[in-house]
Amino acid sequence: MADLDRALSFYCGVLGFELMQRYGKEAAFVSAGGYHHHIGLNTWESAGGRPPAPGTTGLYHLAILYPTRPALADALRRVLKAGIALDGASDHGVSEALYLRDYDENGVELYWDKPREQWPVNASGELAMFTRRLDVQALLAETGSDPSREA
Repeated sequence: MADLDRALSFYCGVLGFELMQRYGKEAAFVSAGGYHHHIGLNTWESAGGRPPAPGTTGLYHLAILYPTRPALADALRRVLKAGIALDGASDHGVSEALYLRDYDENGVELYWDKPREQWPVNASGELAMFTRRLDVQALLAETGSDPSREA
């Protein structure tokens, strides 16, 4: 990442991770639920840098699993309130996923897994995942709030 404070504003301020430890302006460790860290952020070789150009190697995206659909809906509410656009939103049969970019243009997937008994299977009993458009408004309804009306 190019700027640690900006990254922390996304991962802690928008996504809701907790800052566990910080090393000045160079590194930080963030967590969900008090673990020592789930994500390590640093600027050791990237301070002030730019995202890699399309067609070059690098991280495609990171995926963050939320425990429930309402928890994912709350994350969506915070993402939209922060003015962050979605790149996509998909129902994969086994999960529902939101795709977006952090402030350094890294791909981020936010998702929850549906209960296993709801996973789609074919006639042979094999998993039959798919990709369909996710109804974002129905997901937002899980929060009971409208982010466009929040101050």
